[in-house]
Amino acid sequence: MSYAYQPDEDWQPVVVAAYRTPIGRAFRSLSTVTAEDLAAPIIRRIIAETGIAPDAIDDVLIGNAAGGGGNIGRLAALSAGLPMAVPGVAVDRQCGSGLEAIILAARLVQAKAGACYLAGGVESVSTAPWRVERPKTNGDVPRFYGRAQFSPETIGDPEMGVAAENVARAFAISRQRQDEFALRSHRLAVTAAEAGLFQPEIVEIATASGLVDRDECPRPTTSIEALANLRPVFLADGSVTAGNACPVNDGACLVLVMSRGMARSLGIEKGLAFIDSAAAGVDPNLLGIGPVASTAKLLQRQPGLSLAGVDAIEFNEAFAAQVLASLDQLDISADAVNREGGAIALGHPFGASGAILVTRLYSQLVRSHGWSPAATGLAMIGIGGGIGLTALFEAVRLS
Repeated sequence: MSYAYQPDEDWQPVVVAAYRTPIGRAFRSLSTVTAEDLAAPIIRRIIAETGIAPDAIDDVLIGNAAGGGGNIGRLAALSAGLPMAVPGVAVDRQCGSGLEAIILAARLVQAKAGACYLAGGVESVSTAPWRVERPKTNGDVPRFYGRAQFSPETIGDPEMGVAAENVARAFAISRQRQDEFALRSHRLAVTAAEAGLFQPEIVEIATASGLVDRDECPRPTTSIEALANLRPVFLADGSVTAGNACPVNDGACLVLVMSRGMARSLGIEKGLAFIDSAAAGVDPNLLGIGPVASTAKLLQRQPGLSLAGVDAIEFNEAFAAQVLASLDQLDISADAVNREGGAIALGHPFGASGAILVTRLYSQLVRSHGWSPAATGLAMIGIGGGIGLTALFEAVRLS
């Protein structure tokens, strides 16, 4: 069943190219590569693949969460050698930033504000500047801090791991289920990597130590016994461990979003059409279940959509606890999501992760030799501060 109704089909937004860097563990393989230098090679790859004239790009929208501020969209565009006439903008919805950038690009196309956008996200935790709070009075010692404030203290603004523990307790997600889900993520990611399923979407990155062309974090030797032996990280009596949570990572991901009419004029034969999206807020103390609210909102907007009928679902695996709690509430089987592994295995480069979800959908629904027009995909992500973001896509034939 198709959900791709548009009042003007020529202005339907379509993802026609999608690439990412390998995902590196923070301070390891990509530790010397700045955010703009992670994004720039992807921009060049997309232009080379599609043959699009660089000055035809209306804007470059790039999400970032942990960086030093400024306009990473513009910085990456100029670093990639795009014409100076092509602008850029930074997007910050924290770990939903990459997906939000793609949604914004699609909405701009729908509004006929432009026909061609580069959109996605990047994170270089390794090169991000330290954050220092200005002393309130002269002579006080500056305080280093790890992240911005997401919610007023009067409501609660827990660290991500503590929030995951809150979700595990509130929704009765056992340690065993979390570890089993984490093991599944690693096994699926390792199998997919060995089959070469990630390589078509990866743009290799040159470093002083050589080319990085594969993801660093999937562990082929992990086991349920090894995971069970890990101690809780955030609460002494908790269930969230380093094994059933994502690592901290560097990486970038960008897609090319253009109008269907422009794609046809360039002879592009197939793509991933953007259908709709929804964002919604939840209690910041239970921020991991944000995708429950955003998906419910999307279902209200798309009454013909059935979650059981969606062909591929990519759900960001920040913590196994929050993924399982959200899936339980949405009545989605864990086996139905992230069929080639997720962020627990691959990694979670905050600003890029939402765009990686879309690229994974693109690879499975469009890039695959067995692609099927009208196949649908959902990207879901929970975000600091208690926000969920869900986007619906459909594989389409353009020619």
